[in-house]
Amino acid sequence: MISSKELIEKTGISRATLNNYINLGLLPRPDVRFPEPDDGDARRLGYFPEAAQQRIDEIQQLKDQGLSMAEIVARYAAQGLPEVEDERPQARTAAGHDAPTPRQEPAPRGEIADAALRVTLADLPTPCYMVNYNFEIVWHNEPARRSLLGGFDALPSSSESRNVFAFLQRGGACAACGPCDDLLRFHFAVAKRRSTKGGFFALCKDAPANRLGTLERLYQQADALPQQAISQLTVNAPDADGRCQPHSVYATQFREGILFAYVPGEPGSDSLLALLARRDEVIRDLVRKRLPVLTHVAVLVADLQDSVKICAELPPDEYFELVNQIWSAMEPVFRRYYGTYGKHAGDGMVYYFFPQPDCNYVMNALAAAHEMREAMRRISKAWQLRKGWSNELYLNTGLNEGQEWLGTFQTATHVEFTVLGDTINHGARLSDFARYGAIWATKNMLGKLDADERKRIKFGVHRVAEGDRPVFVESTYVSVGSLLDPAQPRIDKLREIAALPVTEIVEVQTTG
Repeated sequence: MISSKELIEKTGISRATLNNYINLGLLPRPDVRFPEPDDGDARRLGYFPEAAQQRIDEIQQLKDQGLSMAEIVARYAAQGLPEVEDERPQARTAAGHDAPTPRQEPAPRGEIADAALRVTLADLPTPCYMVNYNFEIVWHNEPARRSLLGGFDALPSSSESRNVFAFLQRGGACAACGPCDDLLRFHFAVAKRRSTKGGFFALCKDAPANRLGTLERLYQQADALPQQAISQLTVNAPDADGRCQPHSVYATQFREGILFAYVPGEPGSDSLLALLARRDEVIRDLVRKRLPVLTHVAVLVADLQDSVKICAELPPDEYFELVNQIWSAMEPVFRRYYGTYGKHAGDGMVYYFFPQPDCNYVMNALAAAHEMREAMRRISKAWQLRKGWSNELYLNTGLNEGQEWLGTFQTATHVEFTVLGDTINHGARLSDFARYGAIWATKNMLGKLDADERKRIKFGVHRVAEGDRPVFVESTYVSVGSLLDPAQPRIDKLREIAALPVTEIVEVQTTG
Protein backbone atom coordinates (compact mmCIF):
# COMPACT_ATOMS: atom_id res chain seq x y z
CA MET A 1 0.00 0.00 0.00
CA ILE A 2 1.05 3.60 -0.53
CA SER A 3 -0.03 6.46 1.73
CA SER A 4 -1.78 9.55 0.43
CA LYS A 5 1.26 11.56 1.50
CA GLU A 6 3.63 9.41 -0.61
CA LEU A 7 1.21 9.41 -3.53
CA ILE A 8 1.05 13.20 -3.59
CA GLU A 9 4.85 13.49 -3.35
CA LYS A 10 5.53 10.94 -6.12
CA THR A 11 2.94 12.20 -8.60
CA GLY A 12 3.14 15.93 -7.92
CA ILE A 13 -0.64 16.38 -7.66
CA SER A 14 -2.37 18.37 -4.94
CA ARG A 15 -4.50 16.91 -2.19
CA ALA A 16 -7.56 18.57 -3.78
CA THR A 17 -6.79 16.86 -7.11
CA LEU A 18 -6.40 13.52 -5.34
CA ASN A 19 -9.81 14.00 -3.72
CA ASN A 20 -11.32 14.88 -7.10
CA TYR A 21 -9.94 11.71 -8.70
CA ILE A 22 -11.55 9.68 -5.92
CA ASN A 23 -14.86 11.52 -6.35
CA LEU A 24 -14.78 10.88 -10.10
CA GLY A 25 -14.38 7.15 -9.56
CA LEU A 26 -10.87 7.12 -11.04
CA LEU A 27 -9.29 5.95 -7.78
CA PRO A 28 -10.68 3.79 -4.97
CA ARG A 29 -11.53 5.36 -1.66
CA PRO A 30 -8.55 5.13 0.67
CA ASP A 31 -8.20 2.74 3.54
CA VAL A 32 -7.90 5.26 6.41
CA ARG A 33 -5.62 4.01 9.21
CA PHE A 34 -3.32 5.12 11.95
CA PRO A 35 0.01 5.84 10.23
CA GLU A 36 3.12 3.68 10.30
CA PRO A 37 6.00 4.93 12.45
CA ASP A 38 7.89 6.23 9.41
CA ASP A 39 4.88 8.01 7.92
CA GLY A 40 5.39 11.17 9.94
CA ASP A 41 3.30 12.71 12.71
CA ALA A 42 -0.09 12.77 10.92
CA ARG A 43 -2.93 11.50 13.11
CA ARG A 44 -4.35 9.33 10.32
CA LEU A 45 -3.53 8.66 6.69
CA GLY A 46 -5.31 7.21 3.70
CA TYR A 47 -3.64 4.23 2.03
CA PHE A 48 -4.06 3.29 -1.64
CA PRO A 49 -3.01 0.28 -3.72
CA GLU A 50 0.37 0.67 -5.43
CA ALA A 51 -1.42 0.70 -8.82
CA ALA A 52 -2.93 4.08 -7.90
CA GLN A 53 0.34 5.82 -8.77
CA GLN A 54 0.32 4.33 -12.27
CA ARG A 55 -3.34 5.34 -12.72
CA ILE A 56 -2.54 8.95 -11.78
CA ASP A 57 0.41 9.03 -14.19
CA GLU A 58 -1.87 7.76 -16.98
CA ILE A 59 -4.48 10.41 -16.18
CA GLN A 60 -1.87 13.15 -16.31
CA GLN A 61 -0.68 11.88 -19.70
CA LEU A 62 -4.24 11.87 -21.06
CA LYS A 63 -4.76 15.43 -19.84
CA ASP A 64 -1.52 16.46 -21.58
CA GLN A 65 -2.93 14.93 -24.78
CA GLY A 66 -5.89 17.30 -24.53
CA LEU A 67 -8.58 14.89 -23.23
CA SER A 68 -11.24 16.44 -21.00
CA MET A 69 -12.00 14.99 -17.59
CA ALA A 70 -15.36 13.77 -18.94
CA GLU A 71 -13.54 11.81 -21.67
CA ILE A 72 -11.06 10.41 -19.14
CA VAL A 73 -13.88 9.32 -16.80
CA ALA A 74 -15.67 7.62 -19.70
CA ARG A 75 -12.45 5.85 -20.77
CA TYR A 76 -11.83 4.35 -17.34
CA ALA A 77 -15.48 3.60 -16.53
CA ALA A 78 -15.30 0.11 -18.07
CA GLN A 79 -11.90 -0.72 -16.53
CA GLY A 80 -12.91 -0.40 -12.92
CA LEU A 81 -10.65 0.62 -10.06
CA PRO A 82 -7.20 -0.60 -9.08
CA GLU A 83 -7.58 -3.57 -6.76
CA VAL A 84 -7.00 -2.86 -3.11
CA GLU A 85 -4.71 -5.32 -1.39
CA ASP A 86 -2.98 -4.87 1.91
CA GLU A 87 0.61 -4.90 0.72
CA ARG A 88 2.14 -3.68 3.98
CA PRO A 89 3.97 -6.26 6.11
CA GLN A 90 2.11 -7.35 9.22
CA ALA A 91 3.32 -5.43 12.26
CA ARG A 92 4.74 -7.56 15.06
CA THR A 93 5.01 -7.14 18.81
CA ALA A 94 8.27 -7.22 20.72
CA ALA A 95 7.56 -10.85 21.58
CA GLY A 96 7.35 -11.71 17.89
CA HIS A 97 3.59 -12.19 17.73
CA ASP A 98 1.34 -10.58 15.13
CA ALA A 99 0.16 -7.21 16.32
CA PRO A 100 -3.54 -6.42 16.13
CA THR A 101 -4.64 -4.79 12.90
CA PRO A 102 -4.83 -1.02 13.43
CA ARG A 103 -8.39 0.13 13.96
CA GLN A 104 -9.78 1.82 10.85
CA GLU A 105 -11.72 5.04 11.33
CA PRO A 106 -13.19 7.60 9.00
CA ALA A 107 -10.89 10.51 8.40
CA PRO A 108 -11.94 13.79 10.00
CA ARG A 109 -13.63 16.46 7.90
CA GLY A 110 -11.08 18.50 5.96
CA GLU A 111 -8.60 15.67 5.44
CA ILE A 112 -8.68 12.95 2.76
CA ALA A 113 -12.26 12.10 3.71
CA ASP A 114 -13.36 15.21 1.82
CA ALA A 115 -13.68 12.71 -1.03
CA ALA A 116 -16.81 11.40 0.68
CA LEU A 117 -18.60 14.74 0.35
CA ARG A 118 -21.16 14.25 -2.40
CA VAL A 119 -23.59 16.33 -4.38
CA THR A 120 -26.91 14.97 -5.56
CA LEU A 121 -29.30 15.96 -8.35
CA ALA A 122 -31.35 17.86 -5.79
CA ASP A 123 -28.28 19.96 -4.91
CA LEU A 124 -27.63 21.19 -8.46
CA PRO A 125 -28.50 24.90 -8.79
CA THR A 126 -28.03 24.79 -12.57
CA PRO A 127 -30.35 23.43 -15.33
CA CYS A 128 -30.73 19.67 -15.50
CA TYR A 129 -33.26 17.48 -17.32
CA MET A 130 -33.65 13.94 -18.61
CA VAL A 131 -35.13 12.79 -21.93
CA ASN A 132 -35.99 9.36 -23.26
CA TYR A 133 -34.52 8.16 -26.58
CA ASN A 134 -37.30 9.91 -28.48
CA PHE A 135 -36.05 13.11 -26.79
CA GLU A 136 -39.24 13.54 -24.78
CA ILE A 137 -38.75 15.11 -21.34
CA VAL A 138 -39.26 12.68 -18.47
CA TRP A 139 -37.78 14.82 -15.65
CA HIS A 140 -36.51 18.37 -15.14
CA ASN A 141 -35.44 20.61 -12.29
CA GLU A 142 -36.66 24.13 -11.62
CA PRO A 143 -33.64 25.99 -13.13
CA ALA A 144 -34.14 24.09 -16.42
CA ARG A 145 -37.85 24.86 -16.49
CA ARG A 146 -37.19 28.53 -15.84
CA SER A 147 -34.20 29.30 -18.06
CA LEU A 148 -34.14 26.73 -20.89
CA LEU A 149 -37.52 25.11 -21.34
CA GLY A 150 -39.80 28.13 -21.62
CA GLY A 151 -41.10 28.52 -18.08
CA PHE A 152 -44.12 26.25 -18.64
CA ASP A 153 -46.60 25.74 -15.81
CA ALA A 154 -46.64 21.95 -16.13
CA LEU A 155 -45.51 19.33 -18.63
CA PRO A 156 -48.24 17.93 -20.91
CA SER A 157 -49.55 14.54 -19.80
CA SER A 158 -48.77 12.88 -23.15
CA SER A 159 -45.16 11.86 -23.81
CA GLU A 160 -45.54 12.85 -27.48
CA SER A 161 -46.13 16.46 -26.42
CA ARG A 162 -42.94 16.63 -24.34
CA ASN A 163 -40.46 16.91 -27.22
CA VAL A 164 -37.39 18.69 -25.86
CA PHE A 165 -36.59 20.46 -29.14
CA ALA A 166 -39.99 22.16 -29.07
CA PHE A 167 -39.37 23.32 -25.50
CA LEU A 168 -35.84 24.50 -26.32
CA GLN A 169 -37.24 26.46 -29.26
CA ARG A 170 -39.69 28.20 -26.99
CA GLY A 171 -37.38 28.73 -24.04
CA GLY A 172 -33.73 28.09 -24.97
CA ALA A 173 -33.12 31.60 -26.26
CA CYS A 174 -31.65 34.88 -25.10
CA ALA A 175 -32.89 38.34 -26.02
CA ALA A 176 -29.80 39.13 -28.07
CA CYS A 177 -29.35 36.15 -30.40
CA GLY A 178 -32.51 34.01 -30.24
CA PRO A 179 -32.34 30.20 -30.00
CA CYS A 180 -28.75 29.04 -29.42
CA ASP A 181 -27.60 27.00 -32.41
CA ASP A 182 -24.69 25.40 -30.54
CA LEU A 183 -27.06 24.06 -27.92
CA LEU A 184 -29.45 22.58 -30.47
CA ARG A 185 -26.59 21.14 -32.53
CA PHE A 186 -25.23 19.35 -29.43
CA HIS A 187 -28.63 17.76 -28.78
CA PHE A 188 -28.80 16.61 -32.40
CA ALA A 189 -25.29 15.12 -32.10
CA VAL A 190 -26.43 13.09 -29.09
CA ALA A 191 -29.69 12.11 -30.82
CA LYS A 192 -27.84 10.85 -33.90
CA ARG A 193 -26.37 8.00 -31.89
CA ARG A 194 -29.60 6.16 -32.58
CA SER A 195 -31.74 8.43 -34.74
CA THR A 196 -31.82 7.88 -38.52
CA LYS A 197 -32.03 10.62 -41.15
CA GLY A 198 -35.77 10.14 -41.33
CA GLY A 199 -35.85 10.56 -37.57
CA PHE A 200 -35.30 14.34 -37.85
CA PHE A 201 -38.98 15.07 -38.40
CA ALA A 202 -39.93 12.82 -35.48
CA LEU A 203 -37.45 14.69 -33.27
CA CYS A 204 -38.78 18.10 -34.29
CA LYS A 205 -42.44 17.34 -34.91
CA ASP A 206 -43.67 20.04 -32.50
CA ALA A 207 -41.17 22.74 -33.48
CA PRO A 208 -42.42 26.01 -35.03
CA ALA A 209 -42.86 25.62 -38.80
CA ASN A 210 -40.78 28.72 -39.53
CA ARG A 211 -37.82 27.12 -37.74
CA LEU A 212 -37.85 23.70 -39.42
CA GLY A 213 -35.41 24.75 -42.16
CA THR A 214 -32.88 26.03 -39.62
CA LEU A 215 -33.31 22.96 -37.44
CA GLU A 216 -32.76 20.58 -40.36
CA ARG A 217 -29.57 22.49 -41.26
CA LEU A 218 -28.32 22.10 -37.67
CA TYR A 219 -29.25 18.41 -37.75
CA GLN A 220 -27.20 17.94 -40.92
CA GLN A 221 -24.24 19.81 -39.42
CA ALA A 222 -24.19 17.72 -36.23
CA ASP A 223 -21.82 14.77 -36.18
CA ALA A 224 -23.07 11.76 -34.22
CA LEU A 225 -21.20 11.50 -30.93
CA PRO A 226 -19.48 8.22 -30.11
CA GLN A 227 -21.12 5.83 -27.68
CA GLN A 228 -19.66 6.73 -24.29
CA ALA A 229 -20.88 7.19 -20.75
CA ILE A 230 -20.48 10.99 -20.60
CA SER A 231 -20.25 13.50 -23.46
CA GLN A 232 -19.31 17.12 -22.87
CA LEU A 233 -19.30 20.28 -24.97
CA THR A 234 -19.00 23.99 -24.23
CA VAL A 235 -21.93 25.77 -25.87
CA ASN A 236 -23.74 29.08 -25.59
CA ALA A 237 -26.93 28.85 -23.55
CA PRO A 238 -29.13 31.34 -21.69
CA ASP A 239 -28.68 31.80 -17.97
CA ALA A 240 -31.45 32.48 -15.46
CA ASP A 241 -31.60 36.13 -16.61
CA GLY A 242 -31.92 35.19 -20.29
CA ARG A 243 -28.38 36.29 -21.13
CA CYS A 244 -26.31 34.08 -23.42
CA GLN A 245 -23.05 32.81 -21.95
CA PRO A 246 -20.80 29.75 -22.28
CA HIS A 247 -21.94 26.64 -20.46
CA SER A 248 -20.39 23.21 -20.12
CA VAL A 249 -23.16 20.79 -21.04
CA TYR A 250 -22.80 17.14 -20.00
CA ALA A 251 -24.92 14.42 -21.61
CA THR A 252 -24.91 11.20 -19.62
CA GLN A 253 -26.38 8.12 -21.30
CA PHE A 254 -28.34 5.55 -19.32
CA ARG A 255 -30.46 2.66 -20.47
CA GLU A 256 -33.53 4.62 -19.36
CA GLY A 257 -32.63 7.83 -21.20
CA ILE A 258 -30.17 10.73 -21.40
CA LEU A 259 -29.47 13.25 -18.64
CA PHE A 260 -28.40 16.79 -19.65
CA ALA A 261 -26.68 18.90 -16.99
CA TYR A 262 -25.43 22.49 -17.41
CA VAL A 263 -22.64 24.35 -15.64
CA PRO A 264 -21.78 27.98 -16.45
CA GLY A 265 -18.25 28.49 -17.78
CA GLU A 266 -15.60 26.12 -19.10
CA PRO A 267 -15.28 22.40 -18.18
CA GLY A 268 -13.94 21.64 -14.76
CA SER A 269 -16.87 21.03 -12.44
CA ASP A 270 -15.38 18.03 -10.72
CA SER A 271 -18.27 17.82 -8.26
CA LEU A 272 -20.73 17.43 -11.15
CA LEU A 273 -18.52 14.86 -12.87
CA ALA A 274 -18.26 12.99 -9.60
CA LEU A 275 -22.05 12.90 -9.43
CA LEU A 276 -22.44 11.73 -13.02
CA ALA A 277 -19.78 9.04 -12.56
CA ARG A 278 -21.95 7.40 -9.87
CA ARG A 279 -24.25 5.99 -12.54
CA ASP A 280 -26.25 3.57 -10.39
CA GLU A 281 -27.02 6.22 -7.78
CA VAL A 282 -27.94 8.81 -10.40
CA ILE A 283 -30.36 6.59 -12.29
CA ARG A 284 -32.04 5.42 -9.07
CA ASP A 285 -32.51 9.07 -8.13
CA LEU A 286 -33.85 9.93 -11.60
CA VAL A 287 -36.26 7.00 -11.64
CA ARG A 288 -37.64 8.16 -8.30
CA LYS A 289 -38.14 11.68 -9.69
CA ARG A 290 -39.60 10.55 -13.01
CA LEU A 291 -43.02 12.10 -13.59
CA PRO A 292 -46.03 9.94 -14.55
CA VAL A 293 -46.66 10.16 -18.29
CA LEU A 294 -49.28 8.98 -20.76
CA THR A 295 -47.40 6.93 -23.35
CA HIS A 296 -47.82 4.26 -25.99
CA VAL A 297 -46.56 0.91 -24.74
CA ALA A 298 -46.43 -2.73 -25.82
CA VAL A 299 -46.80 -5.13 -22.91
CA LEU A 300 -45.41 -8.66 -22.69
CA VAL A 301 -46.60 -10.95 -19.89
CA ALA A 302 -45.20 -14.48 -19.57
CA ASP A 303 -45.96 -17.20 -17.01
CA LEU A 304 -44.39 -20.58 -16.40
CA GLN A 305 -47.07 -23.18 -17.13
CA ASP A 306 -47.90 -25.55 -14.25
CA SER A 307 -45.44 -23.76 -11.98
CA VAL A 308 -47.16 -25.13 -8.85
CA LYS A 309 -46.77 -28.70 -10.12
CA ILE A 310 -43.12 -28.14 -11.09
CA CYS A 311 -42.39 -26.55 -7.71
CA ALA A 312 -43.91 -29.58 -5.97
CA GLU A 313 -41.81 -32.02 -8.03
CA LEU A 314 -38.44 -30.30 -7.59
CA PRO A 315 -36.39 -29.74 -4.44
CA PRO A 316 -36.57 -26.06 -3.42
CA ASP A 317 -32.98 -25.33 -4.43
CA GLU A 318 -33.53 -26.81 -7.90
CA TYR A 319 -36.78 -24.92 -8.43
CA PHE A 320 -35.08 -21.64 -7.60
CA GLU A 321 -32.23 -22.65 -9.88
CA LEU A 322 -34.69 -23.29 -12.73
CA VAL A 323 -36.50 -19.97 -12.31
CA ASN A 324 -33.20 -18.07 -12.06
CA GLN A 325 -31.95 -19.84 -15.19
CA ILE A 326 -35.07 -18.74 -17.06
CA TRP A 327 -34.61 -15.14 -15.92
CA SER A 328 -30.91 -15.17 -16.83
CA ALA A 329 -31.65 -16.54 -20.30
CA MET A 330 -34.35 -13.94 -20.98
CA GLU A 331 -32.55 -10.85 -19.70
CA PRO A 332 -30.24 -10.45 -22.75
CA VAL A 333 -33.26 -10.84 -25.04
CA PHE A 334 -35.14 -8.04 -23.32
CA ARG A 335 -32.07 -5.80 -23.30
CA ARG A 336 -31.56 -6.35 -27.03
CA TYR A 337 -35.11 -5.22 -27.74
CA TYR A 338 -35.21 -2.34 -25.21
CA GLY A 339 -37.62 -4.00 -22.79
CA THR A 340 -38.20 -2.42 -19.37
CA TYR A 341 -38.88 -4.69 -16.41
CA GLY A 342 -42.28 -4.32 -14.76
CA LYS A 343 -44.01 -5.56 -11.64
CA HIS A 344 -45.27 -9.17 -11.60
CA ALA A 345 -46.59 -11.30 -8.77
CA GLY A 346 -45.08 -14.78 -8.66
CA ASP A 347 -42.42 -16.36 -10.86
CA GLY A 348 -43.57 -14.95 -14.20
CA MET A 349 -42.39 -11.77 -15.90
CA VAL A 350 -43.73 -8.50 -17.25
CA TYR A 351 -41.83 -6.27 -19.67
CA TYR A 352 -42.78 -2.96 -21.26
CA PHE A 353 -41.65 -1.81 -24.70
CA PHE A 354 -41.80 1.92 -25.41
CA PRO A 355 -41.49 3.84 -28.70
CA GLN A 356 -37.88 4.05 -29.93
CA PRO A 357 -36.24 6.42 -32.45
CA ASP A 358 -34.74 3.69 -34.64
CA CYS A 359 -37.10 0.70 -34.39
CA ASN A 360 -40.76 -0.23 -33.91
CA TYR A 361 -41.55 -0.97 -30.27
CA VAL A 362 -44.32 -3.37 -31.31
CA MET A 363 -41.89 -5.39 -33.44
CA ASN A 364 -39.47 -5.35 -30.50
CA ALA A 365 -42.07 -6.96 -28.25
CA LEU A 366 -42.97 -9.60 -30.87
CA ALA A 367 -39.32 -10.44 -31.59
CA ALA A 368 -38.54 -10.68 -27.87
CA ALA A 369 -41.46 -13.09 -27.34
CA HIS A 370 -40.31 -15.26 -30.25
CA GLU A 371 -36.68 -15.44 -29.05
CA MET A 372 -37.88 -16.05 -25.51
CA ARG A 373 -39.86 -19.11 -26.66
CA GLU A 374 -36.79 -20.49 -28.48
CA ALA A 375 -34.67 -19.99 -25.35
CA MET A 376 -37.31 -21.76 -23.25
CA ARG A 377 -37.24 -24.79 -25.57
CA ARG A 378 -33.49 -25.11 -24.98
CA ILE A 379 -33.95 -24.84 -21.22
CA SER A 380 -36.70 -27.49 -21.31
CA LYS A 381 -34.49 -29.97 -23.20
CA ALA A 382 -31.61 -29.37 -20.78
CA TRP A 383 -33.82 -30.15 -17.78
CA GLN A 384 -35.29 -33.23 -19.45
CA LEU A 385 -31.76 -34.59 -19.86
CA ARG A 386 -30.80 -33.57 -16.35
CA LYS A 387 -33.85 -34.99 -14.57
CA GLY A 388 -34.74 -37.84 -16.92
CA TRP A 389 -38.33 -36.69 -16.97
CA SER A 390 -40.78 -36.14 -19.84
CA ASN A 391 -42.03 -32.77 -18.56
CA GLU A 392 -42.05 -29.96 -21.11
CA LEU A 393 -41.39 -26.50 -19.71
CA TYR A 394 -43.45 -23.72 -21.27
CA LEU A 395 -43.65 -19.95 -20.93
CA ASN A 396 -47.13 -18.84 -21.98
CA THR A 397 -47.06 -15.31 -23.38
CA GLY A 398 -49.66 -12.57 -23.84
CA LEU A 399 -48.97 -9.41 -25.86
CA ASN A 400 -50.97 -6.20 -26.05
CA GLU A 401 -50.50 -2.54 -27.03
CA GLY A 402 -52.15 0.66 -25.92
CA GLN A 403 -51.73 4.14 -24.52
CA GLU A 404 -51.48 4.08 -20.75
CA TRP A 405 -50.05 5.92 -17.77
CA LEU A 406 -46.47 4.98 -16.86
CA GLY A 407 -45.24 5.74 -13.36
CA THR A 408 -43.31 4.25 -10.48
CA PHE A 409 -44.23 2.55 -7.21
CA GLN A 410 -41.65 3.36 -4.55
CA THR A 411 -40.55 2.36 -1.09
CA ALA A 412 -37.53 3.64 0.81
CA THR A 413 -35.34 0.98 -0.85
CA HIS A 414 -37.14 -0.10 -4.02
CA VAL A 415 -38.53 1.44 -7.22
CA GLU A 416 -40.70 -0.34 -9.81
CA PHE A 417 -41.94 0.88 -13.20
CA THR A 418 -45.69 0.29 -13.45
CA VAL A 419 -48.22 0.71 -16.28
CA LEU A 420 -51.82 1.27 -15.25
CA GLY A 421 -54.85 0.38 -17.37
CA ASP A 422 -56.47 -2.31 -19.48
CA THR A 423 -53.41 -2.82 -21.72
CA ILE A 424 -51.49 -4.60 -18.97
CA ASN A 425 -54.60 -6.33 -17.58
CA HIS A 426 -55.58 -7.79 -20.97
CA GLY A 427 -51.98 -8.85 -21.63
CA ALA A 428 -51.97 -10.73 -18.33
CA ARG A 429 -55.29 -12.45 -19.13
CA LEU A 430 -53.93 -13.47 -22.56
CA SER A 431 -50.97 -15.06 -20.81
CA ASP A 432 -53.44 -17.02 -18.67
CA PHE A 433 -55.30 -18.04 -21.84
CA ALA A 434 -52.18 -19.26 -23.67
CA ARG A 435 -51.08 -22.88 -23.28
CA TYR A 436 -48.06 -24.99 -24.23
CA GLY A 437 -45.73 -22.07 -24.91
CA ALA A 438 -48.11 -20.24 -27.25
CA ILE A 439 -47.78 -16.51 -27.92
CA TRP A 440 -51.10 -14.68 -28.25
CA ALA A 441 -51.35 -11.05 -29.35
CA THR A 442 -54.26 -8.66 -29.80
CA LYS A 443 -55.52 -7.53 -33.18
CA ASN A 444 -54.98 -3.96 -32.02
CA MET A 445 -51.28 -4.64 -31.49
CA LEU A 446 -50.66 -6.14 -34.93
CA GLY A 447 -52.56 -3.22 -36.40
CA LYS A 448 -49.61 -1.02 -35.35
CA LEU A 449 -47.34 -2.80 -37.86
CA ASP A 450 -46.86 -1.62 -41.43
CA ALA A 451 -47.27 -3.98 -44.40
CA ASP A 452 -43.58 -4.91 -44.58
CA GLU A 453 -43.44 -5.66 -40.86
CA ARG A 454 -46.54 -7.85 -41.01
CA LYS A 455 -44.86 -9.93 -43.73
CA ARG A 456 -42.23 -10.87 -41.12
CA ILE A 457 -44.91 -12.28 -38.79
CA LYS A 458 -46.60 -15.62 -39.28
CA PHE A 459 -49.86 -15.45 -37.32
CA GLY A 460 -53.32 -16.93 -37.42
CA VAL A 461 -55.76 -19.26 -35.71
CA HIS A 462 -55.99 -23.05 -35.48
CA ARG A 463 -59.47 -24.10 -36.45
CA VAL A 464 -61.32 -27.39 -36.84
CA ALA A 465 -62.15 -28.33 -40.42
CA GLU A 466 -64.55 -30.94 -41.71
CA GLY A 467 -64.08 -34.30 -40.06
CA ASP A 468 -62.60 -32.66 -36.94
CA ARG A 469 -59.38 -32.10 -38.86
CA PRO A 470 -57.29 -29.24 -37.35
CA VAL A 471 -56.08 -26.60 -39.80
CA PHE A 472 -54.12 -23.41 -39.34
CA VAL A 473 -55.68 -20.38 -41.05
CA GLU A 474 -53.05 -17.70 -41.52
CA SER A 475 -53.57 -13.95 -41.06
CA THR A 476 -56.86 -14.30 -39.21
CA TYR A 477 -58.18 -13.33 -35.79
CA VAL A 478 -60.70 -14.78 -33.39
CA SER A 479 -62.45 -13.61 -30.22
CA VAL A 480 -61.15 -15.27 -27.08
CA GLY A 481 -64.65 -16.28 -26.02
CA SER A 482 -65.19 -18.44 -29.11
CA LEU A 483 -62.20 -20.60 -28.10
CA LEU A 484 -63.25 -21.11 -24.48
CA ASP A 485 -64.85 -24.24 -23.14
CA PRO A 486 -67.60 -23.21 -20.71
CA ALA A 487 -66.68 -26.19 -18.55
CA GLN A 488 -63.10 -25.00 -18.07
CA PRO A 489 -62.26 -23.87 -14.50
CA ARG A 490 -60.52 -20.74 -15.80
CA ILE A 491 -63.56 -19.45 -17.70
CA ASP A 492 -64.40 -16.85 -15.04
CA LYS A 493 -60.86 -15.51 -15.05
CA LEU A 494 -60.95 -15.00 -18.82
CA ARG A 495 -64.47 -13.64 -19.11
CA GLU A 496 -63.27 -10.01 -19.19
CA ILE A 497 -61.39 -10.62 -22.47
CA ALA A 498 -64.00 -12.88 -24.09
CA ALA A 499 -64.78 -10.32 -26.80
CA LEU A 500 -61.12 -9.41 -27.45
CA PRO A 501 -59.96 -10.17 -31.04
CA VAL A 502 -56.63 -12.04 -30.87
CA THR A 503 -54.28 -14.17 -32.95
CA GLU A 504 -51.53 -16.67 -32.28
CA ILE A 505 -47.97 -15.66 -33.20
CA VAL A 506 -46.30 -18.66 -34.80
CA GLU A 507 -43.08 -17.19 -36.15
CA VAL A 508 -41.23 -13.87 -36.22
CA GLN A 509 -38.44 -13.14 -38.68
CA THR A 510 -35.89 -11.09 -36.79
CA THR A 511 -33.20 -9.02 -38.45
CA GLY A 512 -29.52 -8.71 -37.55
